[in-house]
Amino acid sequence: MKIARLGEPGLEVPVAITAGPDGVERSYDARAVTSTIDGAFLAGGGIDKLRAAAARGELPVLAGAAALRVASPLARPNNVVCIGMNYAAHAAESGAEPPTIPVVFLKPNNTVAGPFDPAPIPPLSAKYDWEVELGVVIGREASYLASVEEAASVVAGYLIANDLSEREYQLPGAAGQWTKGKSLPQSTPLGPWLVPASDVDANTLQLKSWVNGEPRQDSNTADLIFDVPTLIHHLSHYMLLEPGDVILTGTPEGVALSGRFPYLQDGDVVELEITGLGRQRQQFFRAGTAAPTPPPAATPTATTAPAPAPLKGA
Repeated sequence: MKIARLGEPGLEVPVAITAGPDGVERSYDARAVTSTIDGAFLAGGGIDKLRAAAARGELPVLAGAAALRVASPLARPNNVVCIGMNYAAHAAESGAEPPTIPVVFLKPNNTVAGPFDPAPIPPLSAKYDWEVELGVVIGREASYLASVEEAASVVAGYLIANDLSEREYQLPGAAGQWTKGKSLPQSTPLGPWLVPASDVDANTLQLKSWVNGEPRQDSNTADLIFDVPTLIHHLSHYMLLEPGDVILTGTPEGVALSGRFPYLQDGDVVELEITGLGRQRQQFFRAGTAAPTPPPAATPTATTAPAPAPLKGA
C-alpha cells in the first residue's frame, strides 16, 4: 500500500493506492478513515486502519485521481530533522571528513512542497542545489530510546525528499549559516507517496537524481554512514521525536557543490527516484517570475517516464 494526498492546496484528499481484485493499482478515497494524513493519523494506528479498510473493499475509487495535483503525503510535518554528510563520498565532495557522530540541523516545516510543484529559485540565488534523500516518517513519540532496536519500531514509513539548498547562504564567509541556506520557500518537496515501514527494506534502496535528463546521483542506502535506527536512537537523546516528524537521512555524492555540475538555473528540470518510493519532478523558475505550468495528470500510481541510464562509477 502507498499513501498519498491529491488535490490543490487546501483541498487535498487522502488516498490509499493499492491493487484491486483485478490486480490493477488504483487510488482509493480514504476519507472514510481519516480527513488527512498527519501525526495524529499515524499515532492513532491510521496506517493499519487504512490497510484494513482497503482490504475489506470499504474505500471507493477516487474518480479523476490521475488528473489531480500530487501533494506532499503528509499534510504538514511537525518537524523536519536533517542529517548532514551521511554518505562518505558526499562528505568528501563537500571538502569534509566523514563525521563520527551524526551532523544534525532543522528545516522549517513551511518549506514542504508537493513532489511535482514548480520550484522557485530565490531571487538573489547563484548556487541553488538539489539533494535526493530518503525521508523517514516517525509514527509514535520517541525520547531517550534504550536501543537501536527500539528506535526501528517508531518508524511509520518512508518517502522521497529533495533537500534543496542555497550553498552561498549556507556555507562560505561570516554570513554562511545552514539555517539560511536550508529554509527557503518550497525547498523540501516530499512524496509522491508515504510507504509503510513494513513494506520497505530501508537498507537497500537505490537513490538517483537527474538534471535535464542527465544523471547526477546514483547511490544506495547501504552506503549510509549512520543507518535509520542509529539516527533515530541518537536523535531521541537530544530532542523529542513526535508522530509526523520527518527525518531526512542525508544525500549521496553528485550535487552541484562538488564542482562537477552547474547549479540550478531558471527552466531546469530535476527528477529524483528511490526504489519503491516513486519519483519526483520539479521544474525550476526564478522567484518573482511566472511559475511554469505543472505537467498534466502527474499520477502517483506509476512513474510517468522511463528511468535514465544510471550514473557510471557512482
